Amino acid sequence: MPSLKDLRNRIASVKSTRKITRAMQLVAASKLKRAQEAAEAARPYATKMQAVLANVAASMGSGSAPKLLAGTGREDRHLLVVMTADRGLCGGFNTNIVKLARQRIESLTRDGKQVKILCVGRKGRDQLKRLYGAMIVDTIEFSGVRRIGFGQAAEVSKRVFELFERGETDVVTMFFGRFKSVISQLPTAQRLIPAEIPAGGKAADLKGGAYDYEPDEAEILADLLPRNVTVQIFKGILENQASEQGARMAAMDSATRNAGEVIDALTLKYNRSRQAQITKELIEIISGAEAL
Repeated sequence: MPSLKDLRNRIASVKSTRKITRAMQLVAASKLKRAQEAAEAARPYATKMQAVLANVAASMGSGSAPKLLAGTGREDRHLLVVMTADRGLCGGFNTNIVKLARQRIESLTRDGKQVKILCVGRKGRDQLKRLYGAMIVDTIEFSGVRRIGFGQAAEVSKRVFELFERGETDVVTMFFGRFKSVISQLPTAQRLIPAEIPAGGKAADLKGGAYDYEPDEAEILADLLPRNVTVQIFKGILENQASEQGARMAAMDSATRNAGEVIDALTLKYNRSRQAQITKELIEIISGAEAL
């Protein structure tokens, strides 16, 4: 049975924890709006970039398509770009992304494929290194960056291109959390190389005309395809940021409410113990007076 002093100390400790979780919830809420706006603004640009690639690629033969579009002709070596946060305390956000990546790793290894992992974010590396440490080729962290921009996406894409140009990978897939709402972040896998071309898109109505590209399609794709990879990575980073803040806000809100429930339960227990102690002391005083 804990003493009254122990109960008071526990109540004070939980109250301090509740102040911290409440402060973290407010900070996450303030960051979420800006991160959500950035993620939503990046979606149309990334989608339109893929549509432009589809239009240009459709006008040239498949045999002359660049490797970033057509692939190397093999699918034996896979690079998985796993994007997570550098910090925790955001519920199951990091775990869900890593879980999706692990499922893909297990599926590929069962098929005899060679897998390499590029971690963007410290938490993903921490969870993957125990089972797949030998597959991790590099880790890129943004913990010291105050505001992530296109330059950070270019840093990730540069590392991807280095591995692809050295012939160390045939297929590159990005894993990130797509922001849906504060309480819903969807772990998503998106192929970067070969470029994903939207299927079933409606062709533009040229009204009898024809496009004449200057320079030719191959040169345009040679410039657009690397840019598309960087754009898609940038979109993934922005989606991850919004998802992280939304997950942290929800997790800290739940922790704050749980701390309140614990405080109420401890306070009730403290009052009952104090009342029992007072009653016991009164009985001892009365019994002693009657004995005299």
